[in-house]
Amino acid sequence: MNDSTKKENLIWQVRKALKEKVDPKTRDTSHRFFKQGEEARVYGVKTAEVRKIGKAFFSQIKTSPKEVIFDFCEALWQSNYLEEAVVACIWSEALAKRYTPSDFTTLERWVKTYVDNWVACDTLCNHTIGNFIMKYPDYVAELKLWAKSSNRWVKRAAAVSLILPARKGWFLKEIFEIADTLLLDKDDMVQKGYGWLLKSASQAHQQEVFEYVMTNKTEMPRTALRYAIEKMPTGMRKELMRKV
Repeated sequence: MNDSTKKENLIWQVRKALKEKVDPKTRDTSHRFFKQGEEARVYGVKTAEVRKIGKAFFSQIKTSPKEVIFDFCEALWQSNYLEEAVVACIWSEALAKRYTPSDFTTLERWVKTYVDNWVACDTLCNHTIGNFIMKYPDYVAELKLWAKSSNRWVKRAAAVSLILPARKGWFLKEIFEIADTLLLDKDDMVQKGYGWLLKSASQAHQQEVFEYVMTNKTEMPRTALRYAIEKMPTGMRKELMRKV
């Protein structure tokens, strides 16, 4: 069996497994989680089941070369089914110890080519790209470029790719730079993204994030502000929400 046939067979098996776990209620209500302008093609499989399927199939391919597994992921992304994208993210995240700098080109292409809703964006960025950035910190400079994109999902990706590092106290300077770039963005998906990033950064740098939000609160959209201060003590939240 050649590589192309192996890939086709594996992807067929994944899709078969997903179709067997379709939940009519999940399928019929999935549209509620997405807003106008988001593309979300779904089978209707519960998240827990998707994760089980993803992990089960990864156990079959984990000894394959990383490039082969990335190729499998690419095939799943190309379908535009949300559940297949999640399986692809499970597989790419599982390769974290095997990442090399050249993988950024692939990860960036996935963001710019395939991501068209918040679930796909956050699932890919929180873990796969977040882990990559923690392994290769110099690539945080690329995220600052993403923040200047005209694509709403690339801009959101710039922020949410740093959620996990932010919780560890990493990249505060770069986080503020990305927030500066996105500060006045009118897209609520972008506002929620950088607001979430600031909230995550506040877990390790509460005072610094408080001061940043205080400085910018008259310009910062209310959506972003509310996300950013969600984990702060009541007194700080009240002060930040007080109108000037």
